[in-house]
Formats: sequence, C-alpha cells, structure tokens
Amino acid sequence: MAIGDWFSQRMERLNENVADWRDDYRDGSVWLKASIAIVSLYLLVAVAMGIYWSSEPKPFSVRDLVAQQQSGKAQKIIGVASAATMVKVGETLLDKRGGFISNDVMPPGVWLDNIPNWEYGVLIQMRDMSKAMREAFSRSQSQSTEDTALALAESRFNFDHDSWAIPASESEYREGIKYLKDYLTRLQDDNLHNAQFFARADNLRYWLSTVETRLGSLSQRLSASVGQKRLNTDLANESRAGQSTRAPKEMEVKTPFMEIDDIFYEARGSTWAILHFLKAIEVDFADVLEKKNALVSLQQIIRELEATQEAVYSPMILNGSGFGFLANHSLVMASYISRANAALIDLRELLSQG
Repeated sequence: MAIGDWFSQRMERLNENVADWRDDYRDGSVWLKASIAIVSLYLLVAVAMGIYWSSEPKPFSVRDLVAQQQSGKAQKIIGVASAATMVKVGETLLDKRGGFISNDVMPPGVWLDNIPNWEYGVLIQMRDMSKAMREAFSRSQSQSTEDTALALAESRFNFDHDSWAIPASESEYREGIKYLKDYLTRLQDDNLHNAQFFARADNLRYWLSTVETRLGSLSQRLSASVGQKRLNTDLANESRAGQSTRAPKEMEVKTPFMEIDDIFYEARGSTWAILHFLKAIEVDFADVLEKKNALVSLQQIIRELEATQEAVYSPMILNGSGFGFLANHSLVMASYISRANAALIDLRELLSQG
C-alpha cells in the first residue's frame, strides 16, 4: 500500500471519529439544555407557588359560623360557639393555601418562614384553648370527670409541628379536630348528657390568664426588635423572694436580625386565633359578661386585636429605630398587643368581682 493511500484512509477514519464525537456532543448538549430548562421551570413554578402560599387566611365570621351550627335549634346551646370556632380555626390551619407548611421538606414550603411562624402562633393558641376546654370549660368543678374526647384532642394538638412522616403533623392535628367534632356533636344532642360546657366567670378567668401571659410575652419579644436595656424586675415587690440563679440587675435585650420577621408573623398567627376565640367567648359567655358589666371591655380587646390583622403592604418587615426614618412593624404590632393585654387585665379584674 502506498504511503499516500494509507494516509488518506487514516484521515477518513479521523474525520468519521470527529463526526461521531460531534454528534455525541450535540446529543449531550440537547439533554443538558433540556435538563436546565426543566429545572428552571420547576424553580419558577415553586417561586410562584411560594408567593401564593404566603398569603395569610382572612378572619372569618364567628357569628355566621354559630348561626350555621344552630340552624333549626329552638334555643342557643352554650359552648357551641367555642367548640365550633376551635374546629374552624384548626381546619383553616390545615386547609389554607398550601396546606400545613411547617413540616415541608421540599420547595417551596421548605423555603418559606413567615407562614410557618404564623402557623406556629395559631397552633400555640389551639393548644392553650384545648387545655382550657378540657380542664375548665367542660368541667363543673375540680373533682369532676374530664371529657375523653377533649383529652384526646389536647394530646393531638401538642404533637410536634415539624414532623414530616410516621406520623405527619397534619394527621395528628386532624385527629384532634375529629375529637373536637365529636364533642361538638354530643354537645348539641338533646338525648346525650355526657358533654357539657359551663359558662362561669372563674372558668373564663382561667383561660384569660393564659392569654394574658402569651400576649405579654409577645409584646416583649416584639419590642426587643430595636434593642432595649432593661432593669431586672423579676423579684420586684417581694422582699423575701428568691430565685435559683442570680441574674444581672441590668441587661440588654435585642432580637437577632434574622428572627425579627419570625416573631412578627408568630404574633400575627397568635392574635388571629385569639381574636376568633374571644369572639366565640362573647357569644357563649354573654350572660356572664353582661352581669359583670364587662361586655364592652371584651369588645375593646377584640377591636385592638382586629387592628393586628391589617394588611402589611411592605414587601418585607421593616425594623427602623423607634423614631427613625423607616417604620418598625414590630413596634406597631407590640403597641396593639400591649393595649389589648392591658384591657385583658382589667377584664379579669372585673370578672373576679362579685
């Protein structure tokens, strides 16, 4: 074979190999571009869904809910408003846009933090209210038997809020709602006498004391957004009081920057739930409140809490200084909560009077 022929054959094979490599590269490039397009589309859809899911549920009408529950009934049944409102708040927590997000492990839920903190605030109030229902509202005295369904409901609502599976948080909370519905059904059945709701001033004061401490804590945490130097008043007015560990007389309290919006939305969720529960209390405890001349005090608390649910038009929670150029949403929220808490203290005092 001549050298020229051998060289020509080698060049032809080289050209064929180059052509094959080019085709393989083009095929790989197509798959790479397709993969990038699919991932980009998924991320775009996830971002859009995240924005959609970040919308908080609007307050609902408790009186309309009670009217729906009591349709066809000859007279009002005490306790229906509170039980039905608890069911509605629980269902809203689970069935709102995006469902329950706190335990999500995939986008967009895993990216979100505002709504999960809102959910946690609502859940805390559900736990407090279910405890009050079991320990106080459904029992005539300290030695009476507790309602089994309410006891089971309370245990379900105290399950971890970030459990993804085996069991999932949602399944436990739905079990709790199922037990609340069982109590509500028995409460409205004239032929059954194993479910009761006692609208007494001492029962109401029991739950209001819990709400008072929750609102006080939220107010302090919100106010710490700008940083404060606080004097230690833990043992104030108690000359012989003591504590386990010594604390400094003065300390600086400041919320970390990355937690400011978390506390704000937890407060939004807590006040959203408390607002509905207070409106239910207004229905169930109407006679007690009128007798104590305390109805207007409760209505003022409700009005203050309604202000906490106003729309937030800013794209982010601002943290300006107290009298600075920018707004401080945490301080605004703390102002409403503090006023509601002060009115709540006055309401408890009224209820304690004969």
